[in-house]
Amino acid sequence: MCGIVGYIGRQEAAPIILQGLRQLEYRGYDSAGLAVLDRTGALQVRREAGKLVNLERAVTEAPVFGVVGVGHTRWATHGPPSQRNAHPHSSPDGDLVVVQNGIVENFWELRQELEGIGYCFQSDTDTEVIVHLIDHYYHNGDAGHLERAVQRAMQRLKGPSAIVALSSRHPDRLIAVRLGNAGGVAVGFGEGEMFVASDIPAILHHTRQMAFLDNRQMAIVTAQGAVFTDLEGRPVHKACVRIDWNPTAAEKGEFRHFMQKEIFEQGRSLTDTLRGRLDFQRHSVILDSLNLDAAQAQRLSRITIVACGTSYYAGLVGKYYIERLARIPVEVDYASEFRYRAPLVAPDQMVLAITQSGETVDTLAALEEARAHGAFTAAIVNAIGSQAARVTDGHIAMQAGPEIGVASTKAFTASITDLLLLALYLGEQRGALPESQRRHIIRTLSTLPGLAGELLEEALRSERYRELAERYHTYHNFLYLGRNIHYPIAREGALKLKEISYIHAEGYPAGEMKHGPIALIDANMPTVVIAPRDHVYDKMLSQIEQIKARSGPVLAVAHADDDAIRAKVDAVLPIPATDALLTPILAVMPLQIFAYEMAVRRGADVDQPRNLAKSVTVE
Repeated sequence: MCGIVGYIGRQEAAPIILQGLRQLEYRGYDSAGLAVLDRTGALQVRREAGKLVNLERAVTEAPVFGVVGVGHTRWATHGPPSQRNAHPHSSPDGDLVVVQNGIVENFWELRQELEGIGYCFQSDTDTEVIVHLIDHYYHNGDAGHLERAVQRAMQRLKGPSAIVALSSRHPDRLIAVRLGNAGGVAVGFGEGEMFVASDIPAILHHTRQMAFLDNRQMAIVTAQGAVFTDLEGRPVHKACVRIDWNPTAAEKGEFRHFMQKEIFEQGRSLTDTLRGRLDFQRHSVILDSLNLDAAQAQRLSRITIVACGTSYYAGLVGKYYIERLARIPVEVDYASEFRYRAPLVAPDQMVLAITQSGETVDTLAALEEARAHGAFTAAIVNAIGSQAARVTDGHIAMQAGPEIGVASTKAFTASITDLLLLALYLGEQRGALPESQRRHIIRTLSTLPGLAGELLEEALRSERYRELAERYHTYHNFLYLGRNIHYPIAREGALKLKEISYIHAEGYPAGEMKHGPIALIDANMPTVVIAPRDHVYDKMLSQIEQIKARSGPVLAVAHADDDAIRAKVDAVLPIPATDALLTPILAVMPLQIFAYEMAVRRGADVDQPRNLAKSVTVE
């Protein structure tokens, strides 16, 4: 969850590290710190509690100068957010520093062992165990061999960790290690300079050439390049990947928040998601990176989708798509629960992970469980080079570009679109979907970016959502209702409101309202309904009538020209009419904007909501 940046080269390291940390602050913002090797050969450490601006102020007041350094922004696991718990953590002599993303599950046993041989701990963190272990091995058997000391220390750790170590005794190198599924480690290649980061956007301003560490791999990074080994010291070949993301895509531009920017660029992100994947002559979908041929598709007896949070709700929409178009039974499971219940997985099944970051530890663990049972594994993933994309048999790239806001928006709509593409692909490969139906859906899909663009452009010009936020921002509870394919959209809408405005909200199947939630309905309980004109439209109108009969305010996501529903509700969040399969993708956008404006009106920190981080790399 934490963010790491390292630099070695010819430029001043501190500004590069601080810029990179700014790009990674979505991963954690409890505290931040950096260490730079100065011109005298000493490590200069600056650490501050709170957001990155506090560290930036400290570095301005007490500058650090040098061409090699590491930095960190923290999401607290062990120990409260404070200066003493901020990274980097130092060895007793100050000659070694370590930054970490992850968790040391056996840190208490290791801490007691180290205290027993004389080490004094200055923090409450598990990370301090790592720096002391490296220091211990360096001075006891591995003198002069930093790489070996790091390897021996990392072999002692249980649990996922990604670290970068810097020693004043070895000023020409950074050492990065990935252990388990603690999040990514990207090594960036420059001209006479090198970079290390937890995520691509941190170093994309400086290089597009990157390699990515896998489990139990280490990189010895100098200004001239990198050498890769495993934790036993055996050489490892790593391919260098070119990253084609535009660096400016990670900047807010004209928008007030990254989340706002990412909501309103969904027309573009959907275009990129569809680009190159629709064959209008053969009426087919092209998913080359999935690596699943017709024979394999025909053998599939079931698909299990594993995901967390927003991605889980995307999976629920995908269940409707795949079962309807490909006629394959689909189960959607929380990745955090999947491996703990002895799942029934077999070689004739697919386990499909949905993960924006590709580094969510629960999702990676679920994939490991699926591989152990011989299932075909696949991932819908946004982050190029991420662990999920590398360890699966095949993947579908969202192609949405960097998503910086912690609350996912464009990655959600890209995920749903990719699930529809997958359903079309499987339907064709299995002979379950007639060509005439594929033709209709593919042609309709090509209109999706334009429809999204129109919806979002109208919302950007309108005062509608700001006025609704002014009216409803003081309410403490919301109910979101949807039926059929829009039930997951109701859950996602409720999640967005909870995440960024801190208003309690629940998403429910509309038909279940009378089985409990209706007891909560009164004038102080607004309900948001997703009610496009589809085959359950009349049933949604009935739900609205029941709510209004109990004086409950109703906001409806509905077709813009639906005058009948407009007469029944307190406000309409309009969407354009299109094929029912595409409607969920459009229906969630007004809910994203509503949640955003509510959070802004309540003065919440939209891009960095409390207690949350973008990529959850600890259990």
